Amino acid sequence: MAYLQSRGVVLPSPRAPDDPADQLLERYQRYLAIERGLGKATADVYARMVRPFLRHRLSSDGRALDLAGLAATDVVTFVVARCPQLSRGAASLTVTALRSLLTFLHVEGLIARSLAACVPSVAGRRLAGLPKGLDCDQVQRLLTSCGRDTSNGCRDFAVLTMLVRLGLRAGEVAKLKLDDLDWRTGEILVRGKGSCIEHLPLPADVGEAVAAYLRHGRPRTAQGRTVFVRVRAPHDALTSAGVSQIVAAAGCRTGLGRIHAHRLRHTAASAMLRAGASLPEVGQVLRHRRALTTAIYAKVDREALRTIARPWPGEVA
Repeated sequence: MAYLQSRGVVLPSPRAPDDPADQLLERYQRYLAIERGLGKATADVYARMVRPFLRHRLSSDGRALDLAGLAATDVVTFVVARCPQLSRGAASLTVTALRSLLTFLHVEGLIARSLAACVPSVAGRRLAGLPKGLDCDQVQRLLTSCGRDTSNGCRDFAVLTMLVRLGLRAGEVAKLKLDDLDWRTGEILVRGKGSCIEHLPLPADVGEAVAAYLRHGRPRTAQGRTVFVRVRAPHDALTSAGVSQIVAAAGCRTGLGRIHAHRLRHTAASAMLRAGASLPEVGQVLRHRRALTTAIYAKVDREALRTIARPWPGEVA
């Protein structure tokens, strides 16, 4: 439609004027990107989560936002009414985004005091789950399922190898550029969350898989400087959703069901622990900002857990 409009074939669709809620959300997203260092995708999610809250503050004619009279009871009432309709993960993200929005409103001077502390928490234990990684045989089946004699299989093999060996996120693989690969020093530049840029060593098997794709699989008509591109024309950059789809398709081919790309990140962490790496070392490779984020992998470090397990009382359980 944009192309047809630019050629004058069809008339541009009239854009409805933004209401006050949308205008404020645009300012909020700029605040998240500039002041808080969040990526565009994360800022979009935050804005989507708090949009119903702002919609409740619109006047009857929809032309103004009533924020001056915002009180703690209004915040609690919204959370109590909204969160029971959501899953625990979505509810937790909603209250997190709402605290962020209330902080923004206070910083902008739209409310007299910050009401972020008034947002109730969602019930749930932190680090209660177990990271679900794949074992060595399942990883091998995933990699073997990629027919490397085709350009499609060559690309998928390189993507899966990078996810399994380096523990990268799907978005980080999608944003990888040709200039981020330093073949002489054997390093890779990773553009992580929050606009963080860090260097990781490039293992030999990962480098070989990527080099094979660049030589034999990447189309000559590829657009831009991203390493991984779409197989079908136009050969634009592969998106994070495309990376996730590669992992899901490989899981279906091997009979493992639908696998998410983040599960391969857990697989890489578990493999490092089995090889004798410490939790701080795992956190450095995964580029965690807090040690508490890496602590969940202590649950799957069975060898270390055996050293602190006490003998079972009695002969027979």
